[in-house]
Amino acid sequence: MALLTLNRPPVNALNAELAGDISAALAEAADPAIRSVVIAGKRHFAAGADIARFLDSLENAGDEEIASELFEVIVELENLAKPTIAAISGYALGGGLELAMGADFRYMAADAKVGQPEILLGIIPGAGGTQRLPRIVGFQSAKEMNLSGRHLDADEAFAIGLADKVVPAEELVATALADAAKWAEGPTLGYAAVKQAMNEGWGRPILDALAVERRVFNQVFRTEDATRGINAFLAKEKPAFEGK
Repeated sequence: MALLTLNRPPVNALNAELAGDISAALAEAADPAIRSVVIAGKRHFAAGADIARFLDSLENAGDEEIASELFEVIVELENLAKPTIAAISGYALGGGLELAMGADFRYMAADAKVGQPEILLGIIPGAGGTQRLPRIVGFQSAKEMNLSGRHLDADEAFAIGLADKVVPAEELVATALADAAKWAEGPTLGYAAVKQAMNEGWGRPILDALAVERRVFNQVFRTEDATRGINAFLAKEKPAFEGK
């Protein structure tokens, strides 16, 4: 289990350097010995992109790839072959919420605020806010969030499925770590297979998606953990998965 903590005071505004640091940390977390990951932020999860960088880009004839670093990091998080939890404290806005949506689960402190406020700058989300958000909360809720740019509190985020758990702020990281420890005891390769099948199959025609599922099933069926799980079931014992 690993805990990744963003620490760019005062609000963890996302820039290329921080995105690079997150990418490097995720590369270390890909070690098979690490079987679950929690990503959190000191005080705030991440209050969006560094807006000063946007202005620099405009003054230098623009940069169509301004969200590319964050986009790539979120894909790395989304495809990490183990369960991941984003522990959201304070603000998770814009790119911060997009980063959190790359995790499998989002736990929110009771006083946290989330949103996609890019529209208030006359722009739109560029790292998943118009695409991952509707897959999580539904098309109409995502449209309203993206068009209004408003902040949602933790209870509303939970009601629409954006938050998986809401806990007191002082219990947030401890709760996420405790749950991550439970995930780490499970069939890591099976979890990875579920993520792969769902990520690759989403949006495809049903027969194509079922072909993805079948291929991934055959891969995970041959793992040592699958043998352990089947034998333990037949012996009426608790399986001791090893992530192999």
